[in-house]
Amino acid sequence: MDTELAALAAAGATTLVQQMATDGWGSVRRRMAGFLARRRGSTDEAAVEGELEDSRADLVAAQEAGNRADAEVVEASWRMRLQRLLREDPAAAAELRRLLDEVAPAERPTTIREVHNTLNGGAHNSAVIQAGAINGGVHHWHTPPPDRPQAG
Repeated sequence: MDTELAALAAAGATTLVQQMATDGWGSVRRRMAGFLARRRGSTDEAAVEGELEDSRADLVAAQEAGNRADAEVVEASWRMRLQRLLREDPAAAAELRRLLDEVAPAERPTTIREVHNTLNGGAHNSAVIQAGAINGGVHHWHTPPPDRPQAG
């Protein structure tokens, strides 16, 4: 199998399993079932949706039990299925790529921003945040500077 198709199958399986844990799973399940049924030459999308739901149930059970190995088995089984499909039908690659781009678009490239702050007038005894974007919590501990006694 072509390296590019193997990578696409892996990306497809990863995206599929990640989407199983999201609020949009119903839509992704229907779209993926449609894709898989068409590529199998079948019109039984409901059967494929059932297979996807079974995989989701296995994934949820593994996650709730903290069983990472079983969660990885779910992803590996879909990776193998997608590899087989792409090996048998290389033309499916373009459709799978479009589907993946629609259900989990790639993140936009990070923009680098310059931020400049100037503090004038001596000591500044409160929080200063310099960022283009803040990810995570911002913490401020009230510790007096070493040259000031603590209020008591």
